[in-house]
Amino acid sequence: MISFHDFFCQKNHLRNPGKHPGKPVTRLVLASTSTFRRDLLLRLQLPFAIADPEVDEAALPGEAPAATAERLAVAKARAVGARFPGALIIGSDQVAHLDDERFGKPLTHERAVSQLRRVSGRTVTFHTGLCLFNSGSGAIQVRGVPTEVTFRRLGDEEIERYLLKEQPYHCAGSAKSEGLGISLLSAMRGEDPNALVGLPLIALCDMLRREGVAVP
Repeated sequence: MISFHDFFCQKNHLRNPGKHPGKPVTRLVLASTSTFRRDLLLRLQLPFAIADPEVDEAALPGEAPAATAERLAVAKARAVGARFPGALIIGSDQVAHLDDERFGKPLTHERAVSQLRRVSGRTVTFHTGLCLFNSGSGAIQVRGVPTEVTFRRLGDEEIERYLLKEQPYHCAGSAKSEGLGISLLSAMRGEDPNALVGLPLIALCDMLRREGVAVP
């Protein structure tokens, strides 16, 4: 899958006015069909394409949550890189966990209720893995950005009201921090609030600069 952004990548290459004015540099590809990641990347005002990495996101036996997120971020970037030679590929993945218990996308109301009951009054770690892969040079950068999210003690009526209003059934942990879900929380601790939504922009900007892309 390639979005309309690909048109702009072809017509208006990413440029680095600081080092080589007017010289096109490698185009940017987001290895994700997530609307959350797409909207976050739009904030950088860089043209980009979107491609589905089609990667199995299952954890390996005995694999730690942080390791899963970072491994899948790399796997997604490499999978898309094979289709986009000479591009900068962004891969990202997130694993939400409470000790060894993982929380995926609930998909249904019943599962979301169960998740919110489980995390009520607890602190959940959302570990976001980020990868920037240069499919031309083979250079790869990987980072893990954890965010600790503490939920208030939630009553069943609160949970029902929230879920019916926001229906966050495609969000791990069953709460959208960028929306009404913020009302369920008592604290967040992390280096980049964007990481919780799915794409750590602070780390990504640093990675892009290392590849010669001017941001801003």
